[in-house]
Amino acid sequence: MDQILQALGGLLLKAVPTVVLLVFVYLYLKYTFFRPLGTVLQKRREATDGIREAAAKNIEMAEEKASMYEIALKEARSEMYREHENTRRHWVEHQSHRIEEARRRAHEMIQEANTRIDAETAEAKRGLESSAQVLALQITETLAAGGIR
Repeated sequence: MDQILQALGGLLLKAVPTVVLLVFVYLYLKYTFFRPLGTVLQKRREATDGIREAAAKNIEMAEEKASMYEIALKEARSEMYREHENTRRHWVEHQSHRIEEARRRAHEMIQEANTRIDAETAEAKRGLESSAQVLALQITETLAAGGIR
């Protein structure tokens, strides 16, 4: 068993320079490679996170603008509908006034025609009455002349 321990001790003694060399390589790589690499990765992570945050803010701003545009579009549509309704109402009122004016003129024309017809009827009656009197005289004269003969 002593031999095994001596052999193992010899192996460990021969392995000390390898362990020291590995520790030296580890420290060398840590300070010359991994630390700068870690710094670069950290900067990259910060830049990426910054870009993500900026992108998130831009998306929020775009969503806000989109909602503002939707609100403005709804307001513009409602204004357009109000104007359309006002125009339609104005047109209906205008048409109603024109129809009422046409009715009034038609009523006036009917009144004038009735007045003319009444005047013509009265004139015709007067003419008939005078013609009736003339005819009655003629008939009377004819009968009187015929009865004498």
